This record gives sequence, C-alpha cells and structure tokens, in this order.
Amino acid sequence: MGLKKGMINNPKGRPKGSVNKVTADLRNRISDFLDENWEQLQNDFDNLDPKDRLLFYERLLQYGLPKLQSTELISTIDQLSDQQLDYIINELKNTIK
Repeated sequence: MGLKKGMINNPKGRPKGSVNKVTADLRNRISDFLDENWEQLQNDFDNLDPKDRLLFYERLLQYGLPKLQSTELISTIDQLSDQQLDYIINELKNTIK
C-alpha cells in the first residue's frame, strides 16, 4: 500500500543539517588530497596566467566563504526606509565612478 502523503517510515530520521557518511568521507578524501599535494598545487597556481589564476581563486572562495542567500538580502532591503535606500544607491554610484 504505501504511505499517505506527509507520512514517513522514520519520524526521527537524520537530524536536519547533518552530513551523510558518503559526503563526509568525500570531504575527508579531498582534504587529504589537498594536504598531500599542496606544494604541487601552489606551483601550478603560480604558473597560471593571471586570468586563469583569478578564476581558480574565485572557484575556491565558494568553499571558504558562506554564500549570501537572496531571501536574507530581500528581507533586509524590505526593512530599509526610502531615505536609507537612496543613501545606499548614491554611495554605490559614487564608488562605481
């Protein structure tokens, strides 16, 4: 028969936000690989063209910096007054010049 909509076999299940074993193992293997080959990676990085070096660095940043979620930004913007928004827009315009 199957379960009714919204029903699950294991109500406790894995805690929200916990990492499964495969993901944890893969992260450990990648970390070990990077540790063991750090000097070679650094040499390869140093030998890249500036454009490729920047792309490489940018891609690595996504693993070191948390990503800003658009929902957080939108809710923050909604809380600002018109005067505050105008100030931010003017500051952005001035920094772009």
